[in-house]
Amino acid sequence: MAEATDALPPHEGESLKQRTAKGLLWGGLSNGMVQLLNAVFGLILLNRLSQEDYGMMAVLVVFYNVAGCIQESGFTAALANKKAPRHEDYNAVFWFDVLVGTALYAVLFAAAPAIARFYHEPQLLPLARFVFLNFWITSIGAAHYAYMFSHLMVKQNSIINMTALLVSGLVGVALAFAGMAYWALAVQNIAYVTLTMLMRWYFSPWRPTWHIDLRPAWQMWGFSWKLLVQNLALQLNNNVFGVLLGRFYTARAAGIFGNARKWNDMAVATIGGMVQGVAQPTLTQADNGDVGRLRGVFRKMLRFTCFVSFPCLLGMTLISEDFIACLIPKWHESAPLLAVLCVFGAFSPVVTLYSNMVISRGRSMTNLVNSVVICVLIWVGLILLRRQGVMAMTWFYVGINIAWLGVWQWWARRLIGLRFRHAALDILPFFLFAAGVMAVAWWLTSSLEAGWLRMGLKIAIAVLLYVGLLWLSGAKILRESVAYVREKRVKSREERGKSREERGKSRDKE
Repeated sequence: MAEATDALPPHEGESLKQRTAKGLLWGGLSNGMVQLLNAVFGLILLNRLSQEDYGMMAVLVVFYNVAGCIQESGFTAALANKKAPRHEDYNAVFWFDVLVGTALYAVLFAAAPAIARFYHEPQLLPLARFVFLNFWITSIGAAHYAYMFSHLMVKQNSIINMTALLVSGLVGVALAFAGMAYWALAVQNIAYVTLTMLMRWYFSPWRPTWHIDLRPAWQMWGFSWKLLVQNLALQLNNNVFGVLLGRFYTARAAGIFGNARKWNDMAVATIGGMVQGVAQPTLTQADNGDVGRLRGVFRKMLRFTCFVSFPCLLGMTLISEDFIACLIPKWHESAPLLAVLCVFGAFSPVVTLYSNMVISRGRSMTNLVNSVVICVLIWVGLILLRRQGVMAMTWFYVGINIAWLGVWQWWARRLIGLRFRHAALDILPFFLFAAGVMAVAWWLTSSLEAGWLRMGLKIAIAVLLYVGLLWLSGAKILRESVAYVREKRVKSREERGKSREERGKSRDKE
């Protein structure tokens, strides 16, 4: 392997504010493009494959996600939380990930027959052994991602995500048209993580060395093990329906719910991924002992998150029936589930931001307790409600996740002095504006049949009302966002002008 490198990240010398703004911009563009590509490929595959095909993959997701959490063990966040991580820290994490990833794949390879028996699906045996390669491949590039994450290399991560998604999406579509059924989804998944890993090695200036010393990883273990348990609880929380529906209902039911969850998660990822990419590094660097400054940074990020998240996700609730009816009509059973899931989806990026703030304060135990308690409550509640139907289970899942935001706010009050009243002033106006706008758009179009016309009218009415009302009310975050975009356009024009001028001077000299 290559020798260690101390190359500086490409943004060296920029202020925290500049890096945060650039990270949010690139994060937003990246997640928007990624989800657009994901939507295009997803629509093609959904119309080509069956509910059972998606159900076969849905019941396995929890296993490789849990294994992936164990392999990563919270070290990405632990490295980002360090003020000045060294080469030895990244190298220890690299070898830990590879060794644990190899051991976990061996265990899951041996456990594949038991998993197939649990779901009464013999075809899961070869599928599971192939799909579980996912997290082992990821382990080879995990330390490189940790380097890029902690150095706010959002632009490079954006290029990686879009390229890997484009190539793997084309592979999945080609295999689906070749009649490969659920194997098309499995190969698409493996192609995505393989390309992602290779490109992380290309873009990251850091390289591992053969000197294997796991002591730096062990020194971070006191922080990272709590994040590991928290991430495990989060994965169990996110994938509870895949397990329970696959076990107590059918693979088809798991596939129908999985489709609704897929579109909700894509919408959430567009916003939450943008926040996740910069929140913890920004909050960690803003925490220089001045709690007031940290609170100000957090509140500004909170307002921006709500400003974007509520209209986007509540808007998905508004158009869910039309969206499914127009694009994937054979999945019509997913529409009401999607509408309900997007209600919590609107709050999900807010929860992500609170969680990152708690981590940035070094309180990983708080995250651990929060995540484990809500995970236990959700599993117990859903098991008790399994006979009441999928919709009742979904409403319970959404309700308890939203209610838990109050617990996160209680911790924000303790850690950075953010009062409930101030948090409400940052969150509720955007929620009420968005909810009211969606209600008006629904009422104005309720007499129309589900279809393209109704969906288009809903979107147009909602956008015009939301932006117009916020502008008339003098919302500062809207005006700052518009000013920032204008500033970037002016700078871009100036840079292009300078480039043309320099090329002209070069030709004159020749």
